[in-house]
Amino acid sequence: MRETEYRVVFDFEIEFTNGGSLRGHDFRLDIDGNDIDDAALVEHIVRDLRLLMVGPARISNKRIVAEPHRRGRAGDASAGGGRGAACGWVDLSHVIEDGLVTYPGLPAVHVCDYLGREQSRAHYEAGTEFQIASIEMVANTGTYIDCPFHRYADGADLSQVGPAAFADLDGLVVRAGHGNDGAIDASFFRGRELRGRAVLVHTGWDAHWATPAYAEGHPYLTADAADYLRDCGVALVGIDSMNIDDTRGRARPVHSTLLGAGILIVEHLCNLAALPDEGFDFSAVPPKFRGVGTFPVRALARLR
Repeated sequence: MRETEYRVVFDFEIEFTNGGSLRGHDFRLDIDGNDIDDAALVEHIVRDLRLLMVGPARISNKRIVAEPHRRGRAGDASAGGGRGAACGWVDLSHVIEDGLVTYPGLPAVHVCDYLGREQSRAHYEAGTEFQIASIEMVANTGTYIDCPFHRYADGADLSQVGPAAFADLDGLVVRAGHGNDGAIDASFFRGRELRGRAVLVHTGWDAHWATPAYAEGHPYLTADAADYLRDCGVALVGIDSMNIDDTRGRARPVHSTLLGAGILIVEHLCNLAALPDEGFDFSAVPPKFRGVGTFPVRALARLR
């Protein structure tokens, strides 16, 4: 039985900052789910029609209709896309919320109101209110990125690493499972095109996130894997596990080797099963902090 699929039907008018306008009547667009807001519709129009110099835009007469498709969507396997999923974004980050403990022994996140909506009303005209949050957490929280300063006092901190190191990196997923008793050695990476890429190690360990099992017997890279990735000139290494190093001892050879070579590390990724092995760009951009070597990121993959 065919699942219900949805289209939005609407009129639009777009003005251009250099003069002129564009109007559409009963424009139809396939959507996921049974609702979409006006701002998202405008983004779709601008992107799909490749419009430039876009100014004010208005959506009117919007309605959602359920009807069967007469053809597959672009990117679907049935439409010749070959990958079986439409191009778009895949979120690879865990949610950070009040009470979250990412690493055993480090404090939980505390999220609360610094200024609540009710209290804010005294500062603004009737009907206007805001919320300002207060967040207390250690830098090693959620899905986070490590730069050289995390390991080395003279290494580059988050304010000193250039944006090209964090964004739009050619991505590669290495399916490692749990390795040999958790150990993922250099053999998992041989025979692959590695140089200049963000290498994301998919173990499936993110299934244990926010449970006691997450820290127990987690997969990790070995020292020879770190040496091999360094020698192959990778740009970044990520893993969906509790730590890229074996935490049963006191040594941290993977952090030492990779960060010593200026190779960034992203830990606590998730949802890597949703990615193809290749054909995506990876980004994990932190705030520009001076004197900080680790911070949470919104890790994203953009499928091509």
